Amino acid sequence: MPHRRSLPSIHADARPGRVKRARTRSFGSRLARWASITVLAFIVVTALPVLLLRWIDPFTSAFMLRERIAASAQGDAQYRFRHEWVDFERISPHAAVAVIAAEDQRFAWHAGFDIDSIRQAMEENERGGRLRGASTISQQVAKNLFLWPGRSYLRKGLEAWFTVLIELIWPKKRILEVYLNVAEFGRGVYGVEAAAQTYFGKSAAKLTRHEAALLAAVLPNPKRMRVDRPSRYVISRQQWILDQMQGLGGTAYLAQLESRTRLAN
Repeated sequence: MPHRRSLPSIHADARPGRVKRARTRSFGSRLARWASITVLAFIVVTALPVLLLRWIDPFTSAFMLRERIAASAQGDAQYRFRHEWVDFERISPHAAVAVIAAEDQRFAWHAGFDIDSIRQAMEENERGGRLRGASTISQQVAKNLFLWPGRSYLRKGLEAWFTVLIELIWPKKRILEVYLNVAEFGRGVYGVEAAAQTYFGKSAAKLTRHEAALLAAVLPNPKRMRVDRPSRYVISRQQWILDQMQGLGGTAYLAQLESRTRLAN
């Protein structure tokens, strides 16, 4: 009987291609799974401290730690760290309105980013004007509490992310309370209570309009601007802040924060 050659199997020829496609799908599935796990872990790791700090008062911040470590590394014997947390109810309402008037007049209404101020800053910078930022109070809290200095895209992205988390999780009143307690008012002077005690010999609860405006006047650059020896520019800025406070309606402005807080709760 003549030998019959078997026909080549179509399935056998196709098998390597199927295996290759299966391996590709398997790799893609693993990659997608690990990407999902990484994203989920990032969300949990970053959201958890923000969630906890809605109710737990931070005893320090990334900015404070960095400054203290730098002073210690340099052996700066003159550096003195001053910080004391105080609840919002123990802070003069004038201080709260002053920092809003100075730093973020749309604070009660935006969701963490003041689009109008960003647009104005970009237009001014493009015209060759003085380079200025447009950071809101929420952005400054995110930056001071959690991040390092710099202008990299990574840091900017993290600042935006933490700002979103803070706005989602904290009521406006809590954001302002934390800001007033972590803001720098001079070298080694952090928070409005330490500032009030250092410069005026009184508690933050007893700050007057003029004292609060003077403290707020140095916020853009507290290492160069002095509360204890204010320059002409600082004094003129203090007066501008007083005018803005009046334009906002004075301490009545805080009622808007109360209403936003009730809505958030």
